[in-house]
Amino acid sequence: MKGLFDFSEVATYFFRKKDPNRKTNFNLRTMHTINKVSMLMFLFGLIYLIFKWVAH
Repeated sequence: MKGLFDFSEVATYFFRKKDPNRKTNFNLRTMHTINKVSMLMFLFGLIYLIFKWVAH
C-alpha cells in the first residue's frame, strides 16, 4: 500500500538536470513540456477542489 502513494517521481520530474549525453529533439522537449503543464493543471484543480470542499 505504501508504494501506491510514492510521489517522489512526480516531485522530482520538475527538477531533473538535463543529461548532456542524451540527444534531444523538438518532439521530446514538447512532450515533456505538455506533461509538466498537464500535471500542474491537475494539481491546481485538485487544490481548488479541496479548498472548495473545506470552505463549504
